[in-house]
This record gives sequence, C-alpha cells and structure tokens, in this order.
Amino acid sequence: MSSSPHRSQPEASVPASFQTGFPIRPDRLVEARTADDVREAVVYAARHGLRVTAHATGHGLPGAVEGGVLVVTRALDAVTVDPVARTATIGAGATWGAVTAAAAPYGLAPLNGSSPSVGAVSYTLGGGLGILAREFGYAADHVRSLEVVTADGVPRRVTPEREPELFWGLRGGGRRLGVVTSMEIGLVAVERLYGGAIAFDGGRAAEVMARYLEWTRTVPASLTSSLAALPYPDLPQVPEEVRGRYVVSVRVAFTGDAAEGERLVAPLRAVGPALEDSLREMPYTESPTIHNDPPFPHAYYGEGLVLRGLDAERGGRVLELAGPGAPMMNVVQLTHLGGALAGRPEPASAVPHRDAGFLLGLISVLDTTDVPSVRALYGEISGALGPLVQGRAANFCFGGGDRTHGFHEPETAKRLAGLVSQYDPAGLFGGPYEG
Repeated sequence: MSSSPHRSQPEASVPASFQTGFPIRPDRLVEARTADDVREAVVYAARHGLRVTAHATGHGLPGAVEGGVLVVTRALDAVTVDPVARTATIGAGATWGAVTAAAAPYGLAPLNGSSPSVGAVSYTLGGGLGILAREFGYAADHVRSLEVVTADGVPRRVTPEREPELFWGLRGGGRRLGVVTSMEIGLVAVERLYGGAIAFDGGRAAEVMARYLEWTRTVPASLTSSLAALPYPDLPQVPEEVRGRYVVSVRVAFTGDAAEGERLVAPLRAVGPALEDSLREMPYTESPTIHNDPPFPHAYYGEGLVLRGLDAERGGRVLELAGPGAPMMNVVQLTHLGGALAGRPEPASAVPHRDAGFLLGLISVLDTTDVPSVRALYGEISGALGPLVQGRAANFCFGGGDRTHGFHEPETAKRLAGLVSQYDPAGLFGGPYEG
C-alpha cells in the first residue's frame, strides 16, 4: 500500500456490506492485504485527525460511515488450524464458515455463531454468543492471543502475559481499542451434534413461549436453544410449510447422543402439531441449518436486551408488540443463557452480564419503515420488560451508532474507559467509552 491511502470513489467502489440500511462514505478507503497495510492506515489517520473504522463483512455495522478512514480487512482471511494444540489462527476477514470448514477434518469446531458468513474476529471481540454457548461459554473466553494495531500505529501481540490489561479489554470490549488483524482461538472437540428446529403456527406464539420458558428450566448445559418468532415472506424460495405465515420456532443444538436429544425435546413436540420439524443428528458443518439465517444482504436495525429472567406474561407481551400487528416486520429471538456462560474464566475478560438468564434479540427490516419508528417500538418493548432488562448486548445492536450505554456493568465500563483513554486518547476508534 502507498503511504497515502487512496480516496474512495463513489459508493460503488466501497466493498459490499451485508448491512445495506446505512451508507458507507469514507474519506479514504484502505483495502488491507497485510497487517502492515492496517498499520499504515492507522498512522495516516492519526496524522490527519481522521477517525478509523474497520470493516470485514458488515453484518454488525453500527451505523452510517461518514468520512474518516475505512479499513477493509476482508482480504485478511487466512485460517490455520493446529490440531494438536486444538487452536486456529484466524485473520480479521475470515468468516465462521471458513473456520468451521478448516477445523472439521480434525474433529474440531470453533465456538461460532449461527451465520457462516459473519466475520469471526469482530464477532469474538464483542463476546461471541454461539450455538454451543451454554456448554462452552463465550467465544471471547477461548482467545489465546491477538495481533492488534493500536492508535499509536504500533502492532502489538497481546497475550495474558504480554499486556494483560489490553488482553482483558479486547475480549468482550469490542473495537474501540484498535484494529485486530488476527487472533488465535481455542477449538473444541465436536464433530457432530443433535439439532435443528421445530416450528409452530404463530397463532400459538404465546403458548409456545410459555412452554419454552418452562422447558428451559429442565435442560442440561450441553443443550443451547433459542425461540424465534417471525413472519415468513410469501416467496417461492421459502419452504411451503411456512411460506407467507407467522411462525414461532424453537432451535436446538445439543452435543449429546441423538437418543438423549430425542428425550430432551419430547416436551417441545408435545406442544402439538408442528409446521416443520428438522431435529436430527448432523455433522457439525451443517450447524448453520439450525437457524437458517438469511444469506443475502439487506437493511435492518436491531437491539439486544440482556434479561435477568423472563416470565410467560411478559414474554407473551413482547410477541404481541413485535408480532404481525406491529407497524413493521420484526424478528424476535430469545436465547437461553446460563450454563458455562455464567462462569468466570481465567484469565478474565470484559464480557459482561454473565448472570443473565436470557438474551432478547430484536431485528426490524428497514425496507418499509424508518429508524425512529423502530426505536419507538423497542422502547415500548423495553418498558414492558421493566426491571428484567439488565443491559444491552453489543453484538446484537445493529445500526444503533456508537451508543455504548448498557453494554457493560459500571465497574467494567469504567475499566474499559480507562483503557480507551490510555490506548486511544485522541478517539481514533470512536471517542471516549461511555458505559
């Protein structure tokens, strides 16, 4: 790369983002092919007083990118697996699909999320709540080392022994401490799982919610699950069973044997006739079929509310507010937490709200609505939940700009703010941290 990052051309020159709801118009665009390209971009931005935004796949784009330097890390997509150490070294542009595929031949798996096209590094920096989370905890807690360029343009190898405070903050503290160019993560010995989804007619959403909440109190930590409610479009590519219908589904990932999996999900099947039932034993590489996240770019806004717990009455009210009668199309996902997520790993990380019971994810399609209307709905939902709302989940706040309120508990937020002021006093990566 030259010593002066090139000016971006009109929007067509900016690499496509999975999130299409917000414009990306930087003053300078750097398509990094090496870690040194990232370093040069950061030095250039600091010299000219420009803000730096890192961009891999664009799933978690926090909002519009206006001005500054956009560092596109998509080409830093190398994945190397050490089957003996059970680790993988992954570049900033690597997706979970690529990491899963690289680990599978050795009988290993990463702690990935539900979508194979999400950038693995950015996901992990935000904590990383994966499909096996209740058994193995947060992805951030399995990071062994990170390569990061801080605001002073210095490339640093960060480990528990070297710069332990920065190691703590990068894992769960997000992207305000530098641009991570690669990280080494631990893998788990998982080759297959019992999983899938069971879908019911959305007219029974409140009943399914109540039964799901009751069921989560009985399952082992080796089972991670979520409930989702959404209206499916009436399109030919959508399975006929759910096409054009409002559907509530329970998604399951269980690492035990299939017979035990069948026993555990029996209470779900007892809820009544299902529209679709894909629960089965599968190789781990097929785990994206559990959630079937949309593979195509689209415009959306989202919020992640961390809940102390949830009762059937309030859960039903959430579904009522965000359901077919809402002023826009919404997806509701309630993820069961607990298990290993509640643990306190060593070395500690900045991942917050470990004692929470559930994560409520809300996603709204922006094609037919506007952000103020969505925010008004989310405010109503949050109000209905009242004291059950413990905080917000950074990885599930899509399009909300740089608002960090509620991401961390007060003491953690204060500690992160100190790190940001130490490593980025000029606010190159977003300004002061506000807890």
